[in-house]
Amino acid sequence: MEDVVRATQRTGRNRPVAITGIGVISPIGTGTGEFWKALKEGKSGIRRVTRFDPSPFPTQIAGEVDFDPNQYLDRREARKMDRFVQFAVVASRMAMEDAGISGKFDPDRSGVIFGTGIGGITTLVEQEEVFRQKGPDRVSPFFIPMMIANMASGQVAIDLGLRGPIDTVVTACASGANAIGDAFEIIRRGDADVMVAGGTEAPLVPLAFAGFCSMKAMSVQNDLEEKASMPFDKRRDGFVMGEGAGALVLESLDHAVSRGARIYALVSGYGMSADAYHITAPSPNGEGAARAMSAAIRDAGLVPGDIDYINAHGTSTPANDVNETQSVKKVFGERAYHIPVSSTKSMIGHLLGAAGAVETIATIMAVYEGVIPPTINYEEPDPECDLDYVVDGARRAPVRAALKNSFGFGGQNACLVLRRYE
Repeated sequence: MEDVVRATQRTGRNRPVAITGIGVISPIGTGTGEFWKALKEGKSGIRRVTRFDPSPFPTQIAGEVDFDPNQYLDRREARKMDRFVQFAVVASRMAMEDAGISGKFDPDRSGVIFGTGIGGITTLVEQEEVFRQKGPDRVSPFFIPMMIANMASGQVAIDLGLRGPIDTVVTACASGANAIGDAFEIIRRGDADVMVAGGTEAPLVPLAFAGFCSMKAMSVQNDLEEKASMPFDKRRDGFVMGEGAGALVLESLDHAVSRGARIYALVSGYGMSADAYHITAPSPNGEGAARAMSAAIRDAGLVPGDIDYINAHGTSTPANDVNETQSVKKVFGERAYHIPVSSTKSMIGHLLGAAGAVETIATIMAVYEGVIPPTINYEEPDPECDLDYVVDGARRAPVRAALKNSFGFGGQNACLVLRRYE
């Protein structure tokens, strides 16, 4: 009989999906309230790096998180987790608590998908040093299960007792958005009722800095510190790396309503595309990004005129910001000039694999509260970036539907449409 019931549950296709819980760890605050308040106030979390000596590097600033795992996790368990896993577990606990879902879900129909760009690089660097200095027999037996990218999803599932679908997404800086989109699809097609989804990243180690500096991808305007991340500004010279995690509880709408859950917003569209152009540079004129944006809007059953706000990928790199501006114009035509567009990376930096998830949380809150977060540090207009970037502080406006853009190295594009729940 149980198998018959579950087969019946899976027959519902295209089910509406609600967001009922949020957890966030970011350079401007831990917890949704602190994070959202800082965003609306236009506060920056960019400072000189303190986790290691940055003086040998051209870039010496980052968005660091003030995080003591022992405040949230058992000390022995925390020692077996890389920092990116600690972030994921803590953010997921926050999201589940925020959703008020404890004891109100079927573990076998509840799952996890997390995205990450480079996984346990902190552990990798530390254990490589142990190997070189002390030999192979001193390498930790927890090295592999701490480092591998799928352990964020695995540890969250263990911690929360979620026995349904589980997966890990590694699509560079689109990872967090892809994870949310994939979880949305799983619920929508009837394979789960509840999913915890998000992105996590802890990349602030010298080796990662060296790699991105060699690419000349990061800002070298170290003296500006909190003003160095300046999406769409003519002076921009590269992104500022950050760390953190964002986690969401997604539920089928009927599941959420049946238990009286608070509903922040609905996930209603998901689009993906490949640039198929270059390993790091975006395809010319925003063509690839535009296809993902159009796909997400179409998947939501909307038209471009229905979108009230765009949370941009907005990296503060010369190529991305022009390319994304062009892609918005391709999709929205003349209306592009009348849609508020903002980049929260101006405040938190670029969280790589966690960016799409944390920025989706900002987008959800914009839909929920009707307040659009600003793009800070925009002082010198770029003629090629000529849209409404919400540069004069947070803006109160009704947001019935919003588009979230996330793009990654390798030409991987992921876009989400979030809608207001009436």
